[in-house]
Amino acid sequence: MDVKKIVFILSFLFSPLVFSQSYGISIDEVKATQDKWGAGIVKIGEVFTNGGNYEKAALDHIMDLYDYEKGTVLFKPTLAAVQPFRPTVEGALSYFVGGNSRFSEDSGFAIKPWTKVRFDNHNIITYGMKAIAMGHYYFTTTSGEEVKVEYTLGFIKRGNEIKITIQDSSLPYNP
Repeated sequence: MDVKKIVFILSFLFSPLVFSQSYGISIDEVKATQDKWGAGIVKIGEVFTNGGNYEKAALDHIMDLYDYEKGTVLFKPTLAAVQPFRPTVEGALSYFVGGNSRFSEDSGFAIKPWTKVRFDNHNIITYGMKAIAMGHYYFTTTSGEEVKVEYTLGFIKRGNEIKITIQDSSLPYNP
């Protein structure tokens, strides 16, 4: 092979264009997915409060935002101690709506209900088609109180979709 061709191929492979953020997931896409996640949690609670099919709303939320169909999800919800890791749709659904005897500690996090969810990102790191965000999210109760929770979220971009691959939530340390 001609040396010029090798240099051209190598310069293309290691070009900033190949690794640019416009190619992969963007910070704005991560923030939009966070907003969508928060709105989905609020919606599940609204559907529950109005006597609707909140299990379907929660399942739709999970299938829309988490990567259970095409990948692996590392889901460690805030209020789970006996079974803290939820690698399946069934485990995530139980956490959000409760009522599953296989996950007896679940009372239905998303049906509390919450009236608002807001994110305060400490930082978002993007790399190619993946991103990680860490910070606090605040859940507003029906009485207007905010509950502060720490999170780490991982995302993957699949085509035009952004899916959650990691969710690790915990209550802040309280000595």
